[in-house]
Amino acid sequence: MEERRVTAADGHVAHLRVHGAGTGAPGLLWLPALGVPANKYDAFGQALAGLGVTCAVHEWRGNGSSSLRARRGSDWGYRELLQHDLPASIAALGAGDWRFGGHSLGGQFAAMAAARQPSACRGLVLAATGVPDARTFTGRQRLGISLFARSLPVVTAIAGYYPGQHLNFAGREAGRLMRDWAATVRSGRYLDYGDGEPMDAMLARLALPTLGLRFSDDWLVPEASLRALVGKLGGGTHRAEVFDAARLGTAPDHFRWMRRPEAPAAAIANWIRLSP
Repeated sequence: MEERRVTAADGHVAHLRVHGAGTGAPGLLWLPALGVPANKYDAFGQALAGLGVTCAVHEWRGNGSSSLRARRGSDWGYRELLQHDLPASIAALGAGDWRFGGHSLGGQFAAMAAARQPSACRGLVLAATGVPDARTFTGRQRLGISLFARSLPVVTAIAGYYPGQHLNFAGREAGRLMRDWAATVRSGRYLDYGDGEPMDAMLARLALPTLGLRFSDDWLVPEASLRALVGKLGGGTHRAEVFDAARLGTAPDHFRWMRRPEAPAAAIANWIRLSP
């Protein structure tokens, strides 16, 4: 595994963790879930590398190797991640046969990064992810996520950041990041994050092969949520794979697949081999 120092245009520094599969191998830029450090995907990256796919894992601002931490006076949102951090990691990849993918929030950002730089990406891998639109949930879950999203502006204004370590959802995160997330929960839309047009419009022009990975017990991402994200994309072949306990070898929920990543890695590697 190689660590590459990445410096964003605004001075933020983090490390890209690259699990290499050899010269000329296809690659996957992987974006973690909210609050999850890049090193938590080492087993996944190693599994992909063993199957002939280089995996480069991005580090989110505020986590792991990042030079910043969320606090009052140190804030950021979707704009900084899309305009500064992700372009820096994409540039650090170098030339090659790259797909973008991600887990949970990372899958959403993989699609948005591809929409901003479509020439850099040959396909999308969306794992345990979807549009966090409250309307894609049902019953108590819909009520819970709606109330949580409405509380975030107040919580982050009082604390000066998002104290997720005390709220049993994600970790310490930037307040504006969580307010951007909450806006999508309430509206089902991705807005203008500094490009001069709504991200939804940019996604609608994106025509790429897409692989969606669902885990059958993942209540955090209903099937309707993944369908909503894929539905925002333009043309291209869209394929879905579902993992139950028998196929995965462990509980098929939002996070436990990271402990047993062999089956998802094999599905991704096979999809890349068969992609045009």
